[in-house]
Amino acid sequence: MPTIRERMERKLTDAFAPVTLEIKDDSHKHAGHADRIAALKDQGQGDGHAPIDGGGETHFRVAIVSDAFEGKSRVQRQRMVFDTLKEELQERIHALQLKTMTPEEARTE
Repeated sequence: MPTIRERMERKLTDAFAPVTLEIKDDSHKHAGHADRIAALKDQGQGDGHAPIDGGGETHFRVAIVSDAFEGKSRVQRQRMVFDTLKEELQERIHALQLKTMTPEEARTE
C-alpha cells in the first residue's frame, strides 16, 4: 500500500503536471502532538483531528511549480491543492504548508 507521501506525489503530478514538486515530511518535528491531541480528545474537545498512532505522515511541506497556477490567486491555488488531496487531509494529514508558483514566478524567486 502506498504511503501518504507517495499518494500525494501521484495525485499532485496527475492534477498539475508540475515542473518541479518537492514534498517534505516534517512529522518528526511534531512528535509531542500525539499526547496533546489524545488528551484533548479524552476531555471531549474535538475528535482528535489527527492520528495518534505514532505512524507519522501528518505534517508536510509542499513546493509545487506548475503552469496550472497561472492567473490564479494564492488562495485559489491552495484550494486547488487541498481539493486534490482531500482524502489524505481527511484521513491523516494534520498540517500542510504550501508554496505554489508558476514557472515564471519560480524563475524570479
